Amino acid sequence: MARPDRAILVAALTAVLGACSLAPKYEVPQVPVADQYKQVGPWAPAQPADALPRDGWWHAYSYSRLDELQTKLAANNADLAAALAHYQQADAFRREVRSGLFPTIGVDADAQRDRQSDTKPLRGVLGSPTSPRTYNSFTVGADLDYEIDLWGRVRDSVKAGNAEAEAAAGDFASARLSLQAQLSDSVIVLNGLDRQIDLLQQSIGAFEKALQLTEDRHAGGIASGLDVARAQTQLSSARSQLKQTQAQREITEHAVAVLVGDSASTFSLPTDLTAVNLPAIPVGVPSTLLQRRPDIASAERRTAAANARVGVARSAYFPQITLDAQGGYQSSVYGGLLNAPNHFWSLGPSFLLTLFDGGLRKAGVEAAKAATDEAGAKYRSVVLNAFAQVEDSQSQLADFASAIEDQQAAADAAQKTLDLSMERYKQGAVGYLDVVTAQQTALDAKRSLINLKTQQLRASVQLVKALGGGWQQT
Repeated sequence: MARPDRAILVAALTAVLGACSLAPKYEVPQVPVADQYKQVGPWAPAQPADALPRDGWWHAYSYSRLDELQTKLAANNADLAAALAHYQQADAFRREVRSGLFPTIGVDADAQRDRQSDTKPLRGVLGSPTSPRTYNSFTVGADLDYEIDLWGRVRDSVKAGNAEAEAAAGDFASARLSLQAQLSDSVIVLNGLDRQIDLLQQSIGAFEKALQLTEDRHAGGIASGLDVARAQTQLSSARSQLKQTQAQREITEHAVAVLVGDSASTFSLPTDLTAVNLPAIPVGVPSTLLQRRPDIASAERRTAAANARVGVARSAYFPQITLDAQGGYQSSVYGGLLNAPNHFWSLGPSFLLTLFDGGLRKAGVEAAKAATDEAGAKYRSVVLNAFAQVEDSQSQLADFASAIEDQQAAADAAQKTLDLSMERYKQGAVGYLDVVTAQQTALDAKRSLINLKTQQLRASVQLVKALGGGWQQT
């Protein structure tokens, strides 16, 4: 009974040692998290937050052009394809590292004709060879290698590989979200420019009529040449503003072309004055953001990977134990190669322990610890910046909403002033300078209103991006 008892003891000891890991206990780096954001009260998000859908959030803007272009981006964007390929590389590396948990089994076969040197040491005694000068060798065999992971080196490597793959998945999700937000922003800017171009074209039409009016009045001796010059100046200025705005639209259109994978030389989008809806965006609570943002998840996973590599570095202080097994058939003749007398095998563990390395292992452990500290600091930075981005976007949305109300009132008052000025000018009650001033004020007020609405929509896109993507209304 002694041998079975010892075998059981060895098996139990191996199982206990095999379960150990030299990596420090992992804890997510601590960051200050508020109970709620400044601009909103508590909101109960669906759980788990990271399972909420990220895509399709742009549908809330109710703008068909944006929906169509987002589909093209997903299919054709080069940066998105590169991010996907990077994730696939990381996932393949994860599987490569995981293979270390299993034995490596190989087979080999060879057939060769050999000739020995006549003066080979120990070939024979007193010049009488005991082995033939030439002979055949036929071998068929298999071998098995398996590292007994007593110190957790392989398992910690697998943990690090899994965490890196998850981080790469977060990088891909973050890149996709960033490109989606960039496209949405560009399309909203394009829509705002279309509205400004339409306003300027309408204003140019009104200014042309005003110039004709002053020329007629000047020809009748009612108005001075100064009125004609002022009307011409106003018209030329508006035409210049139109050309500048059209140039901005062309540049924005080129940016959209690159995002959707088209050539800027052939890509074009017609004018679209469809109103873009401003969605209500539930921001949730700050703690939810830690689960929703893919870049936060990526930074946290890299911290976990670095922590696991500390265990890998520490395991270098202990012997590497490998179980080797070989077996097969070998003979000098091909016929009957697989007969029992030709069988050979070997089985046994091998130990490899470095006794002196000039501080190599110590430096490796210190480097792994420093890498963990670096990853933790980066994680905290990403989280704190994420909170700031959400607060910034919310502040912008609140401020733009208030500013739009005031600007709308200003635009209405400026239009009323322009109507009254033009009427009084026709009656000869005021000079054309009053009309020019009213025209410029009204145009500026309306352009500012369009710009504010565009900025408000852009801020909403940045808020969606800051929150990590889409949401559920329920």
